[in-house]
Amino acid sequence: MTQGASQGPMVWTMAGQTPESAPLPGTPSGTSDGFPVPPAGPPPVPPVVPPAAPPAEDYTPTARDLPVVTPGRTDTLIDRPAVVPAPEAAPDSPAPDGPGPLYVVGDVHGYHDELREALAAEGLIDADGNWAAGNTRLWFLGDFTDRGPDGIGVIDLVMQLSAQAAAAGGYCKALMGNHELLLLGAKRFGDTPVQSGAGTASFQAAWLLNGGQKNDMDRLEDHHLQWMARLDAVMEEDGHLLVHSDTTAYLDYGDSIEAVNDTVHEILTRSDADEVWDLFRKFTKRFAFRDEASGAQAVRELLDTYGGDRVVHGHSPIPYLLGEVGTEDGESDGITVDGPHVYADGLAIAMDGGITMAGKLLVVQLPVAV
Repeated sequence: MTQGASQGPMVWTMAGQTPESAPLPGTPSGTSDGFPVPPAGPPPVPPVVPPAAPPAEDYTPTARDLPVVTPGRTDTLIDRPAVVPAPEAAPDSPAPDGPGPLYVVGDVHGYHDELREALAAEGLIDADGNWAAGNTRLWFLGDFTDRGPDGIGVIDLVMQLSAQAAAAGGYCKALMGNHELLLLGAKRFGDTPVQSGAGTASFQAAWLLNGGQKNDMDRLEDHHLQWMARLDAVMEEDGHLLVHSDTTAYLDYGDSIEAVNDTVHEILTRSDADEVWDLFRKFTKRFAFRDEASGAQAVRELLDTYGGDRVVHGHSPIPYLLGEVGTEDGESDGITVDGPHVYADGLAIAMDGGITMAGKLLVVQLPVAV
């Protein structure tokens, strides 16, 4: 299935905010993301929003257990150029023979410079940040923004590489992470109350709790919103089932890869705050594959339903899967991430190296040896 092609028109723009959504910090009054606006009429009385209740047990906000350990870096506004257009292939360039090698990238979380360094180290981009890998296939596992200094720069780079890779005979694609859902929801719904399962919450509050950066919100444009809203949630490549989160919650949205992706796109198109919140909440679940007794069986549930021989995921940092914890003062004692973590009887590969907690941004070629 072509990524993002299974759904109908999906427009996430920033023209005209619905009355019930309060603008976010740095967002001019009267703007939003272009969802259908109710017919004109007397302005509604602003809803009384009760104090936010503690998150439900099945909602796992990451700010409380995944600290940002590099103070100051998240305050840096980096002015990146617009997306670079795809270069035209030379008329006499030979077509590559078959698919190229397969690479995956773990959670980036706004660390643009570290991403460029990691991609360059694998020979995937050149010194100018342009695609240099021919017919290589590259998948990002989601979570491009929040916590780090330049989430929009990360999205721009991935969009640029997608165009350039396609022109070179390869491809660069990306999956929907919970932070893409969070940023879309924060932009679209703001402080609109949603039912969290333990009381009232809002996307804006959750976005701030989970490392939302004002710099990213200020620089968010229509094409970023539309690109994020079209990302797929699940894909299979060469026997690798690619997902963002280490959870079986994907099973709630369909019994095939196409069905899951279509359902996610339909939910985003319908623009119901509670429905999008429920999707975000389920995508924050983690550690389903870690338990020695039941972890491998949870992986097999996904593989039996969607195909593939192994699950490759991001979302849960490897130090947490190993029981190690970072500190908020930037020290990384006890956190050593040299590569992906293979676990659950060899059926699961964790790719979040914990870049936000002094870990490592992982760019890895598949398959990974057991």
